[in-house]
Amino acid sequence: MNDTRRAVLDALAAGPVAGPALADRLGVSRAAVWKHVESLREAGFAIESTDEGYVLDAIPEFGGLAVEYGCEAPFEVEYHDSIPSTNDRARELAADGATDVVVLADEQTGGRGRLDRAWSSPSGGVWLSVVCRPALAPSRVSLLTIAAGAAACGAVREAGVDARIKWPNDLLVLDPDAERGGRKLAGILTEMEGEAERVSWVISGLGLNANVAGDALPADATSLLVERGGDPVDRRVLVQRVLERFDDLRDDPDAARAAWREHAATLGRRVRVTLPSETIVGEAVDVTDTGALVVDTGAERRIVHAGDCEHLRPAE
Repeated sequence: MNDTRRAVLDALAAGPVAGPALADRLGVSRAAVWKHVESLREAGFAIESTDEGYVLDAIPEFGGLAVEYGCEAPFEVEYHDSIPSTNDRARELAADGATDVVVLADEQTGGRGRLDRAWSSPSGGVWLSVVCRPALAPSRVSLLTIAAGAAACGAVREAGVDARIKWPNDLLVLDPDAERGGRKLAGILTEMEGEAERVSWVISGLGLNANVAGDALPADATSLLVERGGDPVDRRVLVQRVLERFDDLRDDPDAARAAWREHAATLGRRVRVTLPSETIVGEAVDVTDTGALVVDTGAERRIVHAGDCEHLRPAE
């Protein structure tokens, strides 16, 4: 958010403030204050003009400026009502040199998950991609997937839904009778560009079924709306919590791993990990400092950096 616009919003939130007084306080013209107020109104902020000055009456339910306002993380948010893919748009911004930018949408028309699988992204969800430029070697970029998963899971649990993380990139609501042991709530897609020793940029994409009706979801999926018994979640606050948690964890690998472990559904489970050349079956016992899964087969411990992980029943 523009620094002057943020200062205008902060002043309005503190109580009635006259335009001329605000202009003097911020060192800008009265016309500039008026333009910022009008742009905020166009973004959905309810700003009343009273005898005492401007008053902020209400914040929009969703949108870029709404998420930025009150968010304690240093991200600029680009919002779209509908977009083919937030990750694709994030790649364009990254190519132009952007960093700490979030592409956020109410709906995606061409969402995708790992291995280019289609991802249903109807209106009411949280579809976002964060562009950042971490000081990481390419081999350690998976830590951002760990950080994003832990951040999203923590925010969802704060919203009252008992979600768990399935390695490498899914949030589940556990159900022993469901396929693979749970109903899919969210997925994370991490993309990067760089050289052998240096990352140029990383995009952490999150697709979260927030206020999405059950009949708009695949059979093996769920949403916060469904899990909350039809009570919609405040998406603005939810996104803020995800971004704040991600910002806290992205530069702290130890904290990211600890948060991931705390919410993991995979650890301690018998799993089958399918790789291009083999299948590994055993107990998932840890994640490494690069985000790889450690599987104890009984004969040895295998380090798995990528693959399709399936949770197995104990007797399977």
